[in-house]
Amino acid sequence: MPNARRPQTRPHLARAVASALLGLALLASGCTLAKRIAYEPPGRDEWQEPERVVADLGLASGGKVADLGAGGGYFTFRLARAVGPSGRVFAADLDEGLLEYVAGESAELGLANVTPVLAAPSDPRLPERVDLVFTCNTYHHLESRVAYFRALRETYLAPGGRVAIVEFRPDVTGHSTARETIEAELTAAGFRLVKAFDYLARQHFLVFAAETLDPEDPAR
Repeated sequence: MPNARRPQTRPHLARAVASALLGLALLASGCTLAKRIAYEPPGRDEWQEPERVVADLGLASGGKVADLGAGGGYFTFRLARAVGPSGRVFAADLDEGLLEYVAGESAELGLANVTPVLAAPSDPRLPERVDLVFTCNTYHHLESRVAYFRALRETYLAPGGRVAIVEFRPDVTGHSTARETIEAELTAAGFRLVKAFDYLARQHFLVFAAETLDPEDPAR
């Protein structure tokens, strides 16, 4: 009898096996990889223009920055390079798995100036005051935003500190906030708009400065 030929693996079966293995890997990693892929989809650099965004923040060497909603560190690592070894970037997020990834990746990249911070939904829990609070695609997740940013202004911003908000526009996705809403809420929280950049294809890019606190202000 002729030797029996081994059946060839069918393409669809191979894809199913690969998908199952990927699923197991994601479960083993606590879905951190899946979240990173969601935050950093292929082609993001093209429409996000991260280097240009960071450059337009005008960060000084030695500055202190909070990356609010840092995720997998997409902006964290760029901000860390911008402020240099004498600066500090606090990567604040609610997700412990992503913060562990940021810590490991910072070590791999030699960025000793990155400090992961486990935030609370109503409090970024920054260990010290910062010159800039930066947040990208996180604003719509925050609740009671006027109170949140008022407390942030009083507790976590250094004198002359700023808040930079990059947020999806409503015409792009439902996970977004209208520019008028952001401006109204930040104004109510004690900030004034100092710069608006319009080159991002999908997002607002707004920079606010903290108003001088009035000792008679009942909102303090």
